[in-house]
Amino acid sequence: MANTKKPWISLVFLSAVGASGALLLSACGQGAPAASGPASSDTPSSSPMSSASSAASSAPSSASSSAPSGGTAPAEKPPADNGLCKAGDVSLSLGAGDAGAGSEYRPLLIKNTSGKPCTIQGFPGVSYVGGENGAQIGPAAERDGTKGAPVKLAPGQAAAADLQFAQVRNFDPGVCKPTPVKGLRVYLPQETASKFVPLDGLGCAGTNIPGKQLGVKTVHKA
Repeated sequence: MANTKKPWISLVFLSAVGASGALLLSACGQGAPAASGPASSDTPSSSPMSSASSAASSAPSSASSSAPSGGTAPAEKPPADNGLCKAGDVSLSLGAGDAGAGSEYRPLLIKNTSGKPCTIQGFPGVSYVGGENGAQIGPAAERDGTKGAPVKLAPGQAAAADLQFAQVRNFDPGVCKPTPVKGLRVYLPQETASKFVPLDGLGCAGTNIPGKQLGVKTVHKA
């Protein structure tokens, strides 16, 4: 009797084990996501690396867009000659003068000694100089009148600017402080280099004299 029951129990046990295995496999298959299912709405359509690569390839290069197309810039050309008389183009001298009302008046002659025409216009800068180092003595010449028209000088021609020399002995010596001078320092209009004109005399080293020790008028034809 016992021998006839054992095969039946074994069959029942194997059937139960097979059913349990089938159920376990079914449960595992339902927990895995489907490989072909649609992507979620917040998932980018392309990877960040591919987007960055695409943007980099489509954006223009800032270095290439700002670089000049013609290589190095050309050097600036030197300014053209403006035709004005320079210190090296002229010689200076003092013409004969007249005296009156406590002053002496003499023309400053400006002769074009260069081989080309030049133009001069306006007031020269004039001051007394003395000592061994050519130091300026007292105030420079004050301008008298208005600026005149341009004067064009051909080689060998001259222009003039009238100068006024005050008699410094007429000033209070304590205010004037009379000082020997050796000449004049002259700057042509719109020129930075000066010329020296010899002239022995006296100038006022004081800066508060009641009047002017030197005066200058605009350049005109000689």
